[in-house]
Amino acid sequence: MNPYEKKRRWKLFLLVFAIVIGAASVIYSDFFVKKMEQEERIQFELWVKGTEKSSQVFDDALYADVLNMIISSSKVPVILTDTTGTIIQTYLRLDSTKTNYMDASATATYDPAYFQRELRRMKEQHDPMPINYMGTKMLVFYKDSFILTQLRYFPYIQLGVIGLFLITAYVAFSSARKSEQDQVWVGMAKETAHQLGTPISSLMAWVELMKSRFDAEDDPLIAEMENDIKRLEVVTDRFSKIGSKPVLEDHVVYLVISNFIDYFKLRTSDKIKFTITGDEQVRALLNVPLFDWVIENLLKNAANAISNEGSITVNIIENLAKEEVFIDVSDTGKGIQRSKFDAVFQPGYTTRKRGWGLGLSLTRRIIENYHSGEIFVKESEIGKGTTFRIILKSSITYEPTTTSRIPGMGSAIHQPG
Repeated sequence: MNPYEKKRRWKLFLLVFAIVIGAASVIYSDFFVKKMEQEERIQFELWVKGTEKSSQVFDDALYADVLNMIISSSKVPVILTDTTGTIIQTYLRLDSTKTNYMDASATATYDPAYFQRELRRMKEQHDPMPINYMGTKMLVFYKDSFILTQLRYFPYIQLGVIGLFLITAYVAFSSARKSEQDQVWVGMAKETAHQLGTPISSLMAWVELMKSRFDAEDDPLIAEMENDIKRLEVVTDRFSKIGSKPVLEDHVVYLVISNFIDYFKLRTSDKIKFTITGDEQVRALLNVPLFDWVIENLLKNAANAISNEGSITVNIIENLAKEEVFIDVSDTGKGIQRSKFDAVFQPGYTTRKRGWGLGLSLTRRIIENYHSGEIFVKESEIGKGTTFRIILKSSITYEPTTTSRIPGMGSAIHQPG
């Protein structure tokens, strides 16, 4: 299993674990809510019975005191109505500033709209209980207490706060970790470029010595050695640009890609056919060493996807309507599952045993962050091949912009050629 798959599975496991914890918290809280709801229902029924009995007891003071204690201990807001639903009296746990208990001598002002709203809520929450109060049949409505309402919503609020905290902490730690990784990558890249400088210079000197000693100025093997040394210089130049500010210059896209293919196809199997088609005059702002890196990664992946014989085609298209340049890199390899179209660009994702899974991730960063373009899997079919599409702005309308720093690549300042 590649590192990307392991990372994805760990994230999925932690997500499922968090969901289980959240669900358990909600279920546990719901259990207490139901228990408290039952307790309030019992309190309400006691209140109804006590109120009903209090209207019938006139000579037993002790019994009347007990009933009054039961009535006053209730925490449940209630409203009394007649059998038609008209409010006839208001009772406990309602806003005292909006009621005078139908007493005309009270100073508070009765607010009928308030009690109608409260009555609607009570009807939505619970069924009423009938009561016979001093010979009059009435209906008693009640709603959940303020504490029960708070308890009902508390687990969701708690989960929301915890979730917000975890997201904030994740973003903060991820940013710090990426910053540390950037510093490590930049340091390693620059050190690699520095270390390569000395042997490359020695190799160049040895090639010149071989030319002069063996009179091999036109020897094709020496020429290929020189090409490989120049390639090493390009690689060194790439690493030296990590963390710096590469400059974009105006280039003919066809020539840049064609030059690289000429070099690359000599170092690939003869059974793979390379073809470049499309508009040969399209221009775009490119940083050639970095853009060659993009083409190299795409061509290597395409070649690795072809098990035996096959072809790789690069098609250059100018979209005049949007003033863009399309570069399609197609192969006749094994293809990519649709569900993996985005995953292939993630760091660590690879289908090869010895792969690092960094090529396409780096390719996307170079295109999107340095060239303000796009790259994606245009189409793919298992067993038939894959097409990657690069979208760049035409150099005619391309304006210089400053992009933000990206991991391991520094800040890019685009300048017109």
